[in-house]
Amino acid sequence: MKISLGPIYYYWDRQKVFDFYKAIAKTPVDIVYLGEVVCSKRRQLKINDWLMIANQLRDAGKEVVFSTLTLLEADSELKQLGRICQQEDYLIEANDYAAIGLRSKQNMPFVTGPSVNLYNAPSLNLLAKKGLVRWCFPLELSQEALQQMMAGISPELQTEVFVFGQMPLAFSARCFTARAYDLDKDDCQYKCLMHEDGLLLTTQEQQSFLMMNGIQTLSANTFNLISQMDQMQDMGVDVVRISPQFTNTAEIIQIFKDRIAQNISIHQALGLLQPFSAYQQCDGYWFDKPGMSGVELQQPILRG
Repeated sequence: MKISLGPIYYYWDRQKVFDFYKAIAKTPVDIVYLGEVVCSKRRQLKINDWLMIANQLRDAGKEVVFSTLTLLEADSELKQLGRICQQEDYLIEANDYAAIGLRSKQNMPFVTGPSVNLYNAPSLNLLAKKGLVRWCFPLELSQEALQQMMAGISPELQTEVFVFGQMPLAFSARCFTARAYDLDKDDCQYKCLMHEDGLLLTTQEQQSFLMMNGIQTLSANTFNLISQMDQMQDMGVDVVRISPQFTNTAEIIQIFKDRIAQNISIHQALGLLQPFSAYQQCDGYWFDKPGMSGVELQQPILRG
């Protein structure tokens, strides 16, 4: 079972991104997703910068996949999407159906990200005929749903599961970060740069709830399925995905690698990962429970 690193959801400065992927190149991660997926106004890096990083990661033995924007709202964004989808050196992660349409018309392979709503095997098999080679399981579904879907899909289609990170829940035409600063979206002053892991939204009881990241909403809690690595291997999951965070991403990758290789127990892995979450951890969706809840995470000693 391979480990992938999803695209960076947050807005980091250019040098931070270069330094981040230089460190990632030295980790045991197998697949790296690159590119801007949240906001087209984030232009610290140009396409040539991403290609430079891609080449460096490929030289380090990583499979590189270019991720596309999730919510397209302007002609300029569609043109940019077209340029990305035309490149042939790297696989494309389609995060909406515009990218799926472009790649399928070109008879070129693609993968789908977690924001693409694919909830049954017939839909996956239909897209497989259009060029889909790997799909990312919607993280709001349960392990039972995954088993049912995997039982009905083409054997050649690879399955990827989001297993660690703040959950990408929704995208909106509105920019919540700009709104928080009482700014118009068109004059956001790039406030996202000030929040490397998003802007925390709390409840009236001051409990951490959501992370605002421009037009994206994520969970404040960190989704953590490391206790489920054995089950996923038995189910035939091909890839598990870790989502980047501003610090400790390389350490998190190594912990998952060690757990998959059975070098550490579930109990040890949970203990090692605990300091790397700013707020609580959760795994509810996997067990068909509310997403914020922790099921296996509440009793790690019993699993160790």
